[in-house]
Amino acid sequence: MNCEELTNKLTNFVLSKVGEANAKGVVLGLSGGIDSSLVATICVKALGKDNVLGVIMPEKNSNPQDKEHAELLANQLGIKYTVSDITDVLKSFGAGGYIPTKEFDKMADGNLKPRIRMCILYYFANKNNLLVAGTSNKSEIYMGYGTKYGDLGSDFLLIGNLFKTEVRKLSKYLGVPDEIINKAPSAGLWEGQTDEKELGITYELLDKVLMAIEQNKEKEDISKELTVPIEKIEEILNRIESNKHKSQPIPIPN
Repeated sequence: MNCEELTNKLTNFVLSKVGEANAKGVVLGLSGGIDSSLVATICVKALGKDNVLGVIMPEKNSNPQDKEHAELLANQLGIKYTVSDITDVLKSFGAGGYIPTKEFDKMADGNLKPRIRMCILYYFANKNNLLVAGTSNKSEIYMGYGTKYGDLGSDFLLIGNLFKTEVRKLSKYLGVPDEIINKAPSAGLWEGQTDEKELGITYELLDKVLMAIEQNKEKEDISKELTVPIEKIEEILNRIESNKHKSQPIPIPN
């Protein structure tokens, strides 16, 4: 992986997309995680700090460290940012975990958060003639680890062709703070939630499996080569297939 060459490719991509849309720059959600930090860093390299807006969108159950890391990154890059707490919006939906009588529902209430955040990002985009820069990576897209019309809703996915392990390498190369690179990845959907715990596999191992699948290797060979149970390989293959709808156009009958 040639980090310099890849950085140039990605910065040129940002420039072309913003130019094609006659936009002034980009807006993105800053979660305090590695993906949004890398996207922000590349966008600043491409467009300059004055043309990148960060939006930090915590809620009452968010890990305070995430907001701290998001502000750390924004200040390091010198970009403007705003904090938009989504707790009251969640309450207005009667979401569990925010209304005392309602129990939290992982599917409905968990997905509501990224959908609210997407709406906020497009509000700032429309108001300021900006494009929304998405922050999902290739590993997440393969596994369907994203919310339709939520974090997958954007004008472009800058790191959508980079595996999580590649995101880490490029982030280190571009100077993303170590405390952001080294912390456990989390979508912050509920207390104590982490990506790897929910996926049931580390990103390092998952990416090796996904790369082998891309190379059209047989599942038995992947299992033997990586010493991963065949059942886990089958689970990953099934998850890829069942989540393809998240990255494909809306179905329209002929």
